Amino acid sequence: MAERLSLTFFASRLLPTGKALLPHFQLKQPHQLPLNSLSSFSTISRRRPVSLSQSLQRKGSIVRSYAGSPVSVTSFASDPDQLKKAREDIRQLLKTTFCHPIMVRLGWHDAGTYNKNIEEWPQRGGANGSLRFEIELKHAANAGLVNALKLLQPIKEKYSGVTYADLFQLASATAIEEAGGPKIPMKYGRVDANGPDQCPEEGRLPDAGPPSPADHLRDVFYRMGLNDKDIVALSGAHTLGRSRPERSGWGKPETKYTKDGPGAPGGQSWTVQWLKFDNSYFKDIKEKRDEDLLVLPTDAVLFEDPSFKEYAEKYASDQDAFFKDYAEAHAKLSNLGAKFDPPEGFSVDEEPPATTEKFVAASYSTEGSKKA
Repeated sequence: MAERLSLTFFASRLLPTGKALLPHFQLKQPHQLPLNSLSSFSTISRRRPVSLSQSLQRKGSIVRSYAGSPVSVTSFASDPDQLKKAREDIRQLLKTTFCHPIMVRLGWHDAGTYNKNIEEWPQRGGANGSLRFEIELKHAANAGLVNALKLLQPIKEKYSGVTYADLFQLASATAIEEAGGPKIPMKYGRVDANGPDQCPEEGRLPDAGPPSPADHLRDVFYRMGLNDKDIVALSGAHTLGRSRPERSGWGKPETKYTKDGPGAPGGQSWTVQWLKFDNSYFKDIKEKRDEDLLVLPTDAVLFEDPSFKEYAEKYASDQDAFFKDYAEAHAKLSNLGAKFDPPEGFSVDEEPPATTEKFVAASYSTEGSKKA
């Protein structure tokens, strides 16, 4: 099920998405939801009983006890324990479906609609889970993302105490890490948009082949509050995934690196090992050594624009520097436009992450390289 990662949301910009959308991606009405799927969850000590009125209060509210003393209630948009369990399920999903690229793209496209010039939430766009609604899912830039929602929906139904906004960003960051990339310093507690009327208008995501690629990238990413370093670092995530011409209008239908999958075969990748997160994107774009590897106008400009080139050259020669800057940019992107509950957000990584074996790209890519 591996999909191409749009640069930053790039390659699936030009063709309209298909009509096959699952009805359960529509927001259920409040009376249809179980109590534990509501957006705010009280943190209650098991050793200390609390009243029903206390347990149902939202963040920041004050409950008066019978004695008249105020009781402050702490609540979260997502349940931290359920988030941790959902992350384990996502890891298993990645191992069996190789869907790393489309999960990264899903998180990016939900967050990438942010407009820093709009103060109101959710009108400002960003990471609010609105991509689950059909009206936004049908934006041309989101072609194919219904497949990511299909994969995540069983996890969402299993962990109803996790918001869509958090789930999309959790899946995106976990996919990077499981593909061998850096640990992303994530925080959670994002509140969901309530309905399709709160989706952003079409046209906020980048195009793959604009007339002036550098100007276009800056117009889009500066609107989000990001800078040139962020643009180039995030572009490096194109090391994962493929572009499919039937969805984006870009790339070959098949290459020697994609004809055998895994997942649905076909498309054109930016790198040989397109399920391994490393700095090969920058190396391959710089060398342009293989006609079976994709180079979009928005890729090539990274080594043509003087400001972009400074970072692209650095990342091509220094993977550690790329990983550091990428982790920071990804975390920044994942927070754009989000409304957090609690306002400061929370981490599910209180303990330092254990050292784990890095993802090794499937042997198909290595074999494909040898055959080439």
